[in-house]
Amino acid sequence: MPNVITVSGLSKTYATGHTALNNVSLDIRRGEIFALLGPNGAGKTTLISIICGLVKPTAGSVTVSGFDIVSQYRETRSRIGLVPQELTAEAFESVFATVSFSRGLFGKKPDPAYVEKVIRSLSLWEKRDSRIMTLSGGMKRRVLIAKALAHEPEVLFLDEPSAGVDVELRRDMWRLVSELRDSGVTIILTTHYLEEAEEMADRVGVISRGELILVEDKAALMKTLGKKKLSVELNAPLATIPARLTPFNLTLSDGGGCLTYSYVTTAEGSEGRDHGITALLEALSAEGIAFRDLHTEQSSLEDIFVSLVRRS
Repeated sequence: MPNVITVSGLSKTYATGHTALNNVSLDIRRGEIFALLGPNGAGKTTLISIICGLVKPTAGSVTVSGFDIVSQYRETRSRIGLVPQELTAEAFESVFATVSFSRGLFGKKPDPAYVEKVIRSLSLWEKRDSRIMTLSGGMKRRVLIAKALAHEPEVLFLDEPSAGVDVELRRDMWRLVSELRDSGVTIILTTHYLEEAEEMADRVGVISRGELILVEDKAALMKTLGKKKLSVELNAPLATIPARLTPFNLTLSDGGGCLTYSYVTTAEGSEGRDHGITALLEALSAEGIAFRDLHTEQSSLEDIFVSLVRRS
């Protein structure tokens, strides 16, 4: 799949001396949903702002569809839609007028039918004549998305789109994002709701302290870094873990009635070589420890994200 965005050696140091980005390189594929994850202050918004032409980099380069964001700004910006974190919109304008105006800003000819389609897709049609100032926070968020889509961009940036919105709107946005991806639009998403990335993303990038520490296909990331837990419910509680079971690094809980074994799957999906589940069950049998049930649980993208950031 060809790249739509290429970031090479990008750095940004502000006048205060704070380095927000440090030598970041990244390729984003056309038609994918890419989730950019990181704690507050990690550099996510700075990276997006540079790609969108809102902030000048200190070093490095960015191209969008082969056009340079600095020397060919108008070409790149016309290909990008941005939904910012802040709920800023023309307070006294109507929804329809606001979205139509955004389309015109990028040199697109008036197309009321397309504007209507966008507004309807975001469940805003009944509010089309309402002034922005009269809308709820969730409705204003929908208007921001409509404005970003008004000029039919190739790339859509969603910077914390679910911040402060209700579950219904979040689900609506997930549906819309999936439909946009299916139509060929590339989506770059930053979010604190990691279930959002886990639900939608094709690939995940993790940024911490201004450095990109990992970029990986989501499925591969979950498979190679995701830990699994096996909980063994015992017939009779144990006071301590027998010495024979020490190599498995088990934990004892529920008043001695449950043993928990944590392991990491390999890329082929098998458990660790030395002390796998089969070996554990054999060791339990050899110790005469009977159990009544087994439960497995896999770590989420949130667990993986937290562990990666702690390591960086």
